[in-house]
Amino acid sequence: MDKRVWAERIVSTARGDGPLSGLRLAVKDMFDVAGHVTGAGNPDWAATHAIPMRTATCVERLCQAGALLVGKTQTDELAYSLNGANVHYGTPLNPAAPDRLPGGSSSGSAVAVASGDADIGLGTDTGGSIRVPSSYCGLYGLRPSWGAIDISGTVPLAPRFDTVGFMCRSPSVLAQVGDVLLPRSETTAAVEGVYWLAAEGIPVDLSVIDARCAQMHVPLLGQHALTTAFMARASQAFRVLQGRDIWRTHGDWITSTRPRFAPDVAARFQWAASLSEADGVQAQRQADSVIAQLWQWSGRGRYMLALPSTPGAAPLLTLQGDALAHYREALMGMTALGGLWGAPVLAAPWLTDQQAPWGISLLAAPDNDRCLLNAACQLT
Repeated sequence: MDKRVWAERIVSTARGDGPLSGLRLAVKDMFDVAGHVTGAGNPDWAATHAIPMRTATCVERLCQAGALLVGKTQTDELAYSLNGANVHYGTPLNPAAPDRLPGGSSSGSAVAVASGDADIGLGTDTGGSIRVPSSYCGLYGLRPSWGAIDISGTVPLAPRFDTVGFMCRSPSVLAQVGDVLLPRSETTAAVEGVYWLAAEGIPVDLSVIDARCAQMHVPLLGQHALTTAFMARASQAFRVLQGRDIWRTHGDWITSTRPRFAPDVAARFQWAASLSEADGVQAQRQADSVIAQLWQWSGRGRYMLALPSTPGAAPLLTLQGDALAHYREALMGMTALGGLWGAPVLAAPWLTDQQAPWGISLLAAPDNDRCLLNAACQLT
């Protein structure tokens, strides 16, 4: 067993026939599985928390629908990273680009699916942890609307942003999983088109996007400028609001336990501890302005928005220090949009960069998850 990918392999039996019958399920080690340790990517977390007696609701629903649970997968520590590297357990090998990061924090689930060891990779997405590994590993992934999927039985990071997400190799399987997990009460009309958010300094061949939109029978209507200043404002607002929520959630445990974290993860927790109420108020104002702009660009929900999932291909494994931190800042300016809006985001492996996968993110207005998946079903 590759400990970089798998926290624990599990031999289970199918619950019977269902829409997901025959599909193998890999579950991020942030989800409880009855009788198995929930490690959250950190040995001190595993040592200080009881083995769960119940399985997370979303995992249970997938198994009841016929999915076969094959194991729990590694994650970045408490899911507070987007790299996919874990100082305690190692870095899962990205099958699509072995010299590059796999993306976190749902790295193990992404690699299990990309390598063909699983068909469904269940993960969480707070600040991009479905979209980023999907981009780096060449997968389809869905970060749902905030609150759309029951997250009970899951280790939290920042509850005001935490979502349950999933990754697959094909859009059809992604849609099958979404049909099981997403609420059926959603009644949203089809969107009228797509607007491209042109991220400053990140050129993209729009003919590729136009062709994919045509496959989905949704026209590409035009573009809006996604400036560096706007992305920086979104990133700062998200990071502060997330950081405040993280410290409220884990501050007492960190203070009392003094867990061993990787230096970069420890620094982020330390920074989160330093944030004040005034910081939070200012960040909320910034967030409100970003959300208002997204509503305007989307025509109050009539249009989908599209942008690169990440600034480019996954960083090389050799990228370290300030260079990696700078990349993370640019990345957060893109992933923060879906998180702040509480919106569903479909990650699609439509591009390549430096001969490695590079994904596109399609955003719909909050609670339009099935609209996104219906569009994705048209893709081949």
